[in-house]
Amino acid sequence: MEALIAILNGIVGKGNVMLNEPMSKHTTFEIGGPAEVMVTPETADEVAEVVKACNEAGVAWRVLGNGSDLLVSDEGVGGVVIQLLDKFNGLHVHGNVIAAMAGATNAQVAEAAQAAGLAGYEFACGIPGTIGGAAIMNAGAYDGQFADAATEVLCCTPEGEFALVFREEADWTYRHSMMSDEGYIVLGVIFELTEDDPDAIQARMDDLQERRSSKQPLEMPSAGSTFKRPEGYFAGKLIQDAGLRGYSVGGAQVSTKHTGFVVNTGGATAADVRQLISDVQAAVEKEFGVKLEPEVRFWE
Repeated sequence: MEALIAILNGIVGKGNVMLNEPMSKHTTFEIGGPAEVMVTPETADEVAEVVKACNEAGVAWRVLGNGSDLLVSDEGVGGVVIQLLDKFNGLHVHGNVIAAMAGATNAQVAEAAQAAGLAGYEFACGIPGTIGGAAIMNAGAYDGQFADAATEVLCCTPEGEFALVFREEADWTYRHSMMSDEGYIVLGVIFELTEDDPDAIQARMDDLQERRSSKQPLEMPSAGSTFKRPEGYFAGKLIQDAGLRGYSVGGAQVSTKHTGFVVNTGGATAADVRQLISDVQAAVEKEFGVKLEPEVRFWE
């Protein structure tokens, strides 16, 4: 690892390599032990070089955006975490096209689109993740989804090579993509949007934000919706009907505001959250025969 760290310092600069970095500082749950090494590349070439260096050293790597859909174990994670966020968030508007780097947030892209009078990404204005994560999981809300707006995705393969994935190849379905299946790193996305009145776009965004803030526990640390929507049901409704509103394990709690969310009431551990999720799954399956599948990703 020491040899790899020296190589990483040469690729991204010593200031962009952190050792034993607490993941609680980089997840919206505010939970997680240290990453053995975390790097923050600033260019696509640096990402590819980091991947190749890790592969050659036989060291595992994984990718982090702003940690909005993630639960990291209390013990932390070994290997290298590649964070694509503030140093990888450029975006450019040209005509009805927006080119965004993977670390740009959904809110940044929605706001840039509104300012340019471009409609089609309003639905994502309140989704807390990055463009990279949204592409991987086909993020969606309020009848909109990532696949409706994106046309091309620039990726880095697990081998450190560049690949351009077009909409027809992305295989976007509910919380799924080909990029996820193949272990691709999303580096950037091209959106093609529709011209519209900026004030009308802003009004729609304001409405969505109001609906979100009135129904979701945005004031508390969480990873967003905890469970995927089971076919024919709503996870939050099943959890509520199972009598689990406010159910808690340690500092983790089923939100009293929206039962589809697990929140950190203060000092929650990853073990607390995992146990609570397991308890909720067992209770819902026993009561309704429905297996809830976590939307949150787990890093061990």
